[in-house]
Amino acid sequence: MTVASLTRPEAEERAALLAVSRYDIDVDLTGLLDGEVWEATSTVQFTCHRPGADTFADAVGEVVSASLNGVDLDPATVEAGRLPLSGLAAENTLVVRLRQTDVTSSAGILRTVDPSDGEVYVWTSLECNDARRLWACFDQPDLKAPHRFTVRSPEAWTVLSNMRPETVGEPSDGTRRWSFPDTPPLSTYVVVVNAGPFHRVEGRRGDHDLALHCRQSLRGSLDRDAGWLLDLTGNGLAFFGDKFGQPFPEAHYDQVFVPNMGGAMENWGCVTWGDGYLFRTPPTHAQRSQTAITLLHEMAHMWFGDLVTMRWWDDLWLNEAFASWASTWAAAEATDFLDAWAEFLVGRKLDAYRTDMGPATHPIRSDVLDVESALANFDAITYSKGQSVLHQLMAFVGEDAFTRGLQDYFATHAWGNTRLRDLIDAVSNASGRDLEAWTIDWLDRAGTDTVAVEVTTAGAVVTVTSPDDAPPRPHRIDIGSYGADGALLRRTPVETVGTRTPVTGLPDGALHLPNDTDLTFASVGGGGDVRALLRTAGGLPDATARAVAVATSLDLLRKGEIAAADMLDCVLGVLAVEKNPALIEPFIAQARDAAEMWTPADQVDAARARVADLALTLSREEELRRPALQVLASCATTSDHDRALAEAAAEDVDLSWRFAVRRSERGDLPDGTVEELLARDPDPDRSARAVAVTAARPDEAAKAEAWEELFVRRSVQAGHPTFAVARAFWRPGQAELCAPWADRYLEEMRAVRGGLLSMLSLVRGMFPLVADEGFADRARAAATEPGLDPTVRNQLLTGADTLSRMIRARRGGA
Repeated sequence: MTVASLTRPEAEERAALLAVSRYDIDVDLTGLLDGEVWEATSTVQFTCHRPGADTFADAVGEVVSASLNGVDLDPATVEAGRLPLSGLAAENTLVVRLRQTDVTSSAGILRTVDPSDGEVYVWTSLECNDARRLWACFDQPDLKAPHRFTVRSPEAWTVLSNMRPETVGEPSDGTRRWSFPDTPPLSTYVVVVNAGPFHRVEGRRGDHDLALHCRQSLRGSLDRDAGWLLDLTGNGLAFFGDKFGQPFPEAHYDQVFVPNMGGAMENWGCVTWGDGYLFRTPPTHAQRSQTAITLLHEMAHMWFGDLVTMRWWDDLWLNEAFASWASTWAAAEATDFLDAWAEFLVGRKLDAYRTDMGPATHPIRSDVLDVESALANFDAITYSKGQSVLHQLMAFVGEDAFTRGLQDYFATHAWGNTRLRDLIDAVSNASGRDLEAWTIDWLDRAGTDTVAVEVTTAGAVVTVTSPDDAPPRPHRIDIGSYGADGALLRRTPVETVGTRTPVTGLPDGALHLPNDTDLTFASVGGGGDVRALLRTAGGLPDATARAVAVATSLDLLRKGEIAAADMLDCVLGVLAVEKNPALIEPFIAQARDAAEMWTPADQVDAARARVADLALTLSREEELRRPALQVLASCATTSDHDRALAEAAAEDVDLSWRFAVRRSERGDLPDGTVEELLARDPDPDRSARAVAVTAARPDEAAKAEAWEELFVRRSVQAGHPTFAVARAFWRPGQAELCAPWADRYLEEMRAVRGGLLSMLSLVRGMFPLVADEGFADRARAAATEPGLDPTVRNQLLTGADTLSRMIRARRGGA
C-alpha cells in the first residue's frame, strides 16, 4: 500500500472540523505468540462541528470491517491508508477492525523472539504517525482524547500500557484479558501496548509506585542496576514536579526495556527503552550518564509533549529540545552527574556544531508541510542546538524567571496543544523582556556565530561574527580570565549587542576565554588566545572550561584551521592531567576518532599508538580502568597493549569482544576466538558482537557476510549494536577494500524503510567515512534525487560534508 503523508493543511482542516471524545481500543495479541498477526478494533467517538461534512480516518493495514454510526463502510474504499467518512453527524461513532501483519520491520510495532530462550516480546512505538498502523484513528497531535485499552494476550504474558490495569482476567483457553482505565487526553503518538513474559522490579520513591521491566534473559542486568535506576527515577519526578509547578499526576511510572529498539519513547506513564541500555557488564560512568540523560529526557516529555503537546510538527524541535535541555538541567541539579553540561558539550553538542557548519543545516524552527518532512528533523539541530538555545534563553532571562514562565505555561495549557508563541509569551511575561527579536535571531536563522575577546591598550571588546549577512545574535556569556599558571582570576558576565560589545573590569590575564561556562551556542575565536587555550587546556580548573577547550580544538580541526596532530596535542594534554571520569571517557573517544579518521594515512598508526599508550596509563587507575581499556582495545598497536588487554579480558567478556574486533581488523585473530566468546557470553544478543568481529576483517567475504546481516537479514539490533558493527566495518586502512561497499550504501539508502529509531541507526551509523572525495560527490548527488526519504537526504549531506573535511585533514591540510 502506498501511504499518504498527512499535510499541515489537511490536519488543520480536520482539527477545525472534529473533536475526538474518546478511543476504546480492543487489541488481540494472540496471533503474535506463534505468528505475525496483530488485530485491533477501535471505537472512536467524535463530534463534527459541521454536520454533513466529509473527512477521513487513518488506517494503514488490512481493514477487515468498518462502520460509521451503525452503517457499514466498504473496506475497499480505503486508499493510501485513509478511510473515507461521509455525511458526518453532530455526534459520531466509528468502529474499525484492523489487521496488521507487518510486525517485523519496527514500523510502529515489533515482534521479536529472544534467541536464547525462544520467548516472544511485542512493543509499540507510534511517533510520529504510526498509531494508524495498529488501529484506525485520527493520527495527528492536536486531536487529543482519552484512550481505553482492552487487550487479549497469551496467558503467560504481561501486558503494559499507559495506565496500570484495573482488571486482569483469569486464564481461559490459554489466553488472558487485560482491562485498562481511561488515560488522560493524549495525542495518538504517546499511547502504548507492550507485552511479553517480562521480568519486573518494583520500588516506591516519593509518592510514586515505580516498576522496571525487561525480558527474562536480561534479568541479571536489570537486577544489578535497578536500585540506581529507581533512585534516579524518583529524583527526576521530584525535581520536575517541583520546577514545573505540578507533580506527575499518575500514581505509577513504568519503564520497559525491550529488544531491538534504537532509543526510547516517551509514552505517558510507560516509557519504552531499547534494552541496549541494560549493559551486559557493569556500566562505566559515561554509560550510566548516558542512561541517566535518556531517562530524564523521556521523563521531561511527560510535561512537555504529553501533558502539553505541540499543535503541529513544525514545533517538533521544541518538543525534543526542551526534553534534552531539561534532562541535562535535572542531571546537573538532582543527580550525581554534576558535570552533565560539560558532558553534553563534548558529546551531543559537538554533533550540532558539525551539522550546523554543513549543507544540511537549517533553522531550528522550520516549515513542516507534512509528517514525512517532520521525520527529517530528528537531527542534531533539533535536539542539541535546540537544547543549547533553550540553555541560552534561561541564561538570557535568568533561571528564576525562566522557571516561573514554565510553571505558568504548564498550568495554562495542561492537556492542550500549543505553539511556540505560547511558551515565549509565558517566559517573556515572567521575565519582563521582549523576546520577539531574540526568537527570530535564534530560531529562524541557521549557522553558528563566533565569539572572541580582543584586549588592547584601549580596553577589552567581545566581538561576534555571524556566518550570514544578518547582524549577530545576542549572546549572554561568561568570560573566564586565567593567569599564566591556569588559575581562574575572574568570570565576567557579558550580554553582547551587535558585532562589538565593550567589556569593563577584565583582570590582566594570560587567557580570556569567551563562553567559559558554555551558556551559548557559538564557536570560540580569537587567534593567539585560542592557540594559548589549546596549549594550556589541561591546566584549566573547571570541567566546563576544559570541555570548551577540547570542543574548540575539534571545531578548528573540522574547519581546517589546525591539523589532527594539533587537536591530539590538545586533548591528550588535557587527558594527561584530567581526573574527572565524566570527561575522560568522551575526551579519550574524541582522541581516538581524531587519530583514526582525521589523521593522514601514513601517520594513523603512530597517532593510534599515542592514544593507546595514554589509555594504558589511565587503565591503572581503578575508577578509569574499564573505559580506558575499552578505548585501548579499539586501537591497540603494541605487544604491551596486547598483554594488558589479554590479562584484563580474561574476566571481562565485553572487553574480549572489543579486543577481538581490533585483532580481526589487524588480521591476527586466532582461530576459534569467536566460537569461544559466543559460548562464554551470556548476552542473548551476542550474535551482533560476532558480526562486528566479522565486519572488521580485511577481506571481501567478511564484508559481504556482515553486510548481509545488517541490510538483508536485519539481524543486528538497532542502536548500540548497529553502531558497533558500523564502526568495525569502515576501518582506516581498509578504504580500497571498502570502496565498493560505499556505493552499495547509497543503493541501500534509496530503499531503506522501517521504524524511525531503527532506520536512524542504519542511516547514520553506516555512512562510510573512509571513502574518497568521489564518493562524497556521489552522496551529494544522491541527496538531490526525487523521492528520497528526507531523513536519508539530510544524513547524506551531513556525512558527505564531514567526509570532505576529513579528507582534507588526511591530506595534511590545516
